[in-house]
Amino acid sequence: QVQLVESGGGLVQAGGSLRLSCAASGRTLSNYAMGWFRQAPGKEREFVAGISRSGGNTYYADSVKGRFTISRDNAKNTVDLQMNSLNPEDTAVYYCAAVQVLPLVVVRTTANYDYWGQGTQVTVSS
Repeated sequence: QVQLVESGGGLVQAGGSLRLSCAASGRTLSNYAMGWFRQAPGKEREFVAGISRSGGNTYYADSVKGRFTISRDNAKNTVDLQMNSLNPEDTAVYYCAAVQVLPLVVVRTTANYDYWGQGTQVTVSS
């Protein structure tokens, strides 16, 4: 079992930045590909960014490419999401997720992830 806890959400003005962090416990994070997802009210949960086990491969949704950066520190068992140039459309609950896969794989599908955090709210005001 992997337990995931997100932190770093909050209220920010449009154009601002936030850094989300996901702390893992229970297993060594280096065995898991990680992802960040978000869910806005009335919408389905969507993929935001993913990172392979070593951090060598990343993938971003088109809507956040160039603004968000996913990174991981396997020694600290953490995965971060740096979010810049935020806009109101980024408002959502953000979740981190983990799945045990081959080393170079980045997983982009919600259904393929096995472990989820409880989420952290990000609100961007205009």
